[in-house]
Amino acid sequence: MKKLLTLLTVILFSTGAFAQIEAHVKWSYAAKKVNAKEAIVFLKATIDEGWHVYSQNVKEGGPVKTSFVFTPSKEYTLVGKPSEPKGITRNEKVFGMDVTFFETSAIFQQKIKLNGKAATVKGSLEFMTCNDTKCLPPEQVSFSIPVK
Repeated sequence: MKKLLTLLTVILFSTGAFAQIEAHVKWSYAAKKVNAKEAIVFLKATIDEGWHVYSQNVKEGGPVKTSFVFTPSKEYTLVGKPSEPKGITRNEKVFGMDVTFFETSAIFQQKIKLNGKAATVKGSLEFMTCNDTKCLPPEQVSFSIPVK
């Protein structure tokens, strides 16, 4: 009986070790000063082949749109809203509507006004990843981007 219990315990834990969380998007960040008082923050999604990430401009009732929350700071002020590249728009039957999404990569940009010589732009982003057969639950990622 003791051997059977040990065997079941080993099987249970080894099965859990092989379970992996699917991650098909990698985020990277950069910033570039335009002049002494302005900069652009870049948030880049690198997307695995066969997968896509949705635009910030998805209508109600569709997939979870990509969104950004910037932590308020005395170091900088946001100028406008984040911009995004031109995406692919098509009707997705599962949502019953036209949606815009990105494949391979997408670079989102946020212009900021600097209140000093440097700043650290912090915040979080939320996105949803889908392929032709399934969607993964939305993910939230925190970021911290130095602007020098």
